[in-house]
Amino acid sequence: QVRLVESGGGSVQTGGSLSLSCAATGYTYTLGWFRQAPGKEREGIAAIIRGGGRAYYADSVQGRFTLSEDYAENTVYLQMNNLKPEDTAMYFCAADHRSDGGPWFAPLRYYYWGQGTQVTVSS
Repeated sequence: QVRLVESGGGSVQTGGSLSLSCAATGYTYTLGWFRQAPGKEREGIAAIIRGGGRAYYADSVQGRFTLSEDYAENTVYLQMNNLKPEDTAMYFCAADHRSDGGPWFAPLRYYYWGQGTQVTVSS
């Protein structure tokens, strides 16, 4: 059984930074970050192959968000820089055991989900 717990959300002004954490229990192969703003669909923004594998980013966050992991602690971090008001959303991490490639940003790919952490960016 895999359990995911997000932390690190909060409120910042435009241009600010936040670092989100996703602490996992159990084995995961791929871990993705998604976000959902009120009235909008859940959007995949970043994904990483655990254990030093490749990271993938959506165009909306490329160059501003960076994934990293502490494999020993079974934790993945999402560093978010140059935040914009449109980044305001509930952020979720998700994981699965699949090793057959993408699609990395499809919510249906992921079996395990965290409860989410709110990120609010004010102008």
